[in-house]
Amino acid sequence: MGESKSSSSSNSSNVSPITHIPRDHLFSILLLLPTDSILSFAMTCRRLRSIATSDTLWEHICRRDWGFSTVDVLKSSSSALVSSSSSLSSSSSSSSSSSSSSSSSSSSCSSAENSKHLAWMKLYKQVSQLGSVSCHSLSTSDGEVLSPHPRASHSLNFVSDCLVLFGGGSEGGCHLDDTWVAYVGGDSQKMLKWQKVSTGIPSGRFGHSCIVIGDSLVLFGGINDHGIRQNDTWVGQIERYGTQNIRFSWRRVDVGPIVPPPRGAHAGCCVDSNRMVINGGIGLDGLRLRDTWILDLSEDHCFGMWHEIVTNPAPPARSGHTMTCIGGTQTVLFGGRGMGYEVLNDLWVFDVSGSCLEWLQVLYELRNVPEVVSLPRVGHSATPLLGGRVLIYGGEDSYRHRKDDFWVLDLSRIPSVKSQSHPSININTKRNSQMWKRLKAEGYKPESRSFHRACADRSGRYLYVFGGMVDGLLHPAESSGLRFNGELFLVDLQLQL
Repeated sequence: MGESKSSSSSNSSNVSPITHIPRDHLFSILLLLPTDSILSFAMTCRRLRSIATSDTLWEHICRRDWGFSTVDVLKSSSSALVSSSSSLSSSSSSSSSSSSSSSSSSSSCSSAENSKHLAWMKLYKQVSQLGSVSCHSLSTSDGEVLSPHPRASHSLNFVSDCLVLFGGGSEGGCHLDDTWVAYVGGDSQKMLKWQKVSTGIPSGRFGHSCIVIGDSLVLFGGINDHGIRQNDTWVGQIERYGTQNIRFSWRRVDVGPIVPPPRGAHAGCCVDSNRMVINGGIGLDGLRLRDTWILDLSEDHCFGMWHEIVTNPAPPARSGHTMTCIGGTQTVLFGGRGMGYEVLNDLWVFDVSGSCLEWLQVLYELRNVPEVVSLPRVGHSATPLLGGRVLIYGGEDSYRHRKDDFWVLDLSRIPSVKSQSHPSININTKRNSQMWKRLKAEGYKPESRSFHRACADRSGRYLYVFGGMVDGLLHPAESSGLRFNGELFLVDLQLQL
């Protein structure tokens, strides 16, 4: 009897106290850990494995790492797919015999019920291990269909469930002043119907920046027909009444007397709910710039105030580079063409989370990146994707060879980027090379291009690409074999929801 009590006491003493923690408390603890630690935690015992691999926990992890709005959009799109599948099944079953119809219907309903709950752990793994994308053409050869003219160095944004395209350079050196809108809605792979909604305002230009802030677009700068650099600031807003009745309006923003010097071919992105940042570009007399400016907008976006951010270190002067928001307060800058006309491949992170705004350079060794020869570029696109990653596509090298490759940049693989509190150089260059991954491209094969534009939908799952410069046939009167492109295509991450 005594031995039995002793044995029981010994077994209970070997049980970890963590197994007695209430389930909701364990959730809170696990949400503070990186995913690798959570998976290790799941291997300790059956109860903890049940908690650490539950879709409830992984939905919260996705919200933590991808953002609440992204998860809500994924849930909404999944429900729409289930609803569509269910209605198709019902329609199909109605034409069959009554007995098989009843069986099929109950099976369909059961399948739909199960599909309403996304497998969040599986989805997180798919995004983390993304290895390929699929391309689909959304253009038509029908000359009767109204669509934007071929162009490059324009702007393309996704806002209020619509694509909005403005300006750019085109054949004959003409710089366009037209604004086009196409409603996307929930069907990402349909042929879109473009509507020309305005012209003349803002004035024609190329190489401007146009950034989504809330439900508005904020446009700055650019270069006009006469090569004159601009430094005006505009806000554009959509009014949508259904899917076809869409109105769009531009108005100039009162930003006061302090403004950035005129420029084009600069980079910019949103860094907060009412703030945007720009960097570099080509200024007066063709001089490449290295300055960084932030625009603080009023709540109604009618007024704004520019102020320059001077830091050391900071990215060298450049143009044709990209800036992409990778978190609520962090922006990544990549590539471009430098002062000596060299094509760059350096990587910088701009952090606006603290009172002191800082640039941090992230060093990596090119020799440790697979197929490194193709990485340096200018005139590429860098679009934020699901999971806080950046998809880099196209561009050209120092010999003006245009590219058609896709790369994923994953800065979450570098913990120091998120924990860095001072502008120091990251020295673990070998590990940093792991943040680059080249993706395979399947399906439609678009032409290699540069100075195109790209944007993602609200989920970060679908990417839209329009226009750019592509290779063309050489004619005696032409100094180069370049031509403007006017096709729209979709890049799909191919996630199984």
